[in-house]
Amino acid sequence: MAPEESAGTELLLQSFERRFLAARALRSFPWQSLEAKLRDSSDSELLRAILQKTVKHPLCVKHPPSVKYAWCFLSELIKKHEAVHMEPLDELYEALAETLMAKESTHGHRSYLLPSGGSVTLSESAAIISHGTTGLVTWDAALYLAEWAIENPAAFTHRTVLELGSGAGLTGLAICKMCHPRAYIFSDCHRRVLEQLRGNVLLNGLSLEADVTANSDSPRVTVAQLDWDVATVPQLSAFQPDVVIAADVLYCPEAIVSLVGVLQRLAACCKHQRAPEVYVAFTVRNPETCQLFTTELGRAGIRWEAEPRHDQKLFPYEEHLEMAILKLTP
Repeated sequence: MAPEESAGTELLLQSFERRFLAARALRSFPWQSLEAKLRDSSDSELLRAILQKTVKHPLCVKHPPSVKYAWCFLSELIKKHEAVHMEPLDELYEALAETLMAKESTHGHRSYLLPSGGSVTLSESAAIISHGTTGLVTWDAALYLAEWAIENPAAFTHRTVLELGSGAGLTGLAICKMCHPRAYIFSDCHRRVLEQLRGNVLLNGLSLEADVTANSDSPRVTVAQLDWDVATVPQLSAFQPDVVIAADVLYCPEAIVSLVGVLQRLAACCKHQRAPEVYVAFTVRNPETCQLFTTELGRAGIRWEAEPRHDQKLFPYEEHLEMAILKLTP
């Protein structure tokens, strides 16, 4: 195999691996590139390699996605295989049969590979919006912020980080594993989200603060219930954050007003010391929502500047979406 062809195959395998482990939408997979490579070669080794990078990947075996997702993926892979009139590949049909025999769950796993060779694995609700909250799944701005954090570790190293609206916990877990914070406080207001957060912290080998056997090399990790509308200055003062982050929390006008309010109260905690650095990541779905956010920041006397955009390198999020990170100065 020519070097260029080998590199192209490696990129294709990496794309399938990262997308499958993260349970991304099947339409985002490079199916056309796969079909083209299958037409160029009658060898089944590429399909075997894809199986090893997806349904047979050690992370997938240990923490599988939803049964429905695995079934849909394998069905599409078989369809592409049959489209190029190759000899039947037993391993494909065996994998599909195993999936059909598996028991479906209300939760599935998503795993994200880190540059260190480690990973972050999340247990998430199979439904996009369930139990009256959007916090049970990972949204793209959380991936975007996690990627930015890994590229800018100095913003978090040896510092106390408070995350507002942590959701499934992807951003915080990536920061804990890659950026060496002193302490990390995950927060959310919904009971089911907090239960899932605690589970995901433990799933990734981190200890919650009450655990006396915690590894001293790991950050002190806390999961806190925090309702932005009722949080008091004394309650916020107890966190003593150096850095505050939030991702994909600008989903409605009410949330924006609540967020700006809690940021004001956090600033009020720091009258005699430096206010925390604040980073808010969001997907630009509606320009009016973004305009409302900057308007509310102006009313509250909170200055802001946009962080430079960074290219997607680590995590498989939707590249066509416009995403931004604002650095706020309360």
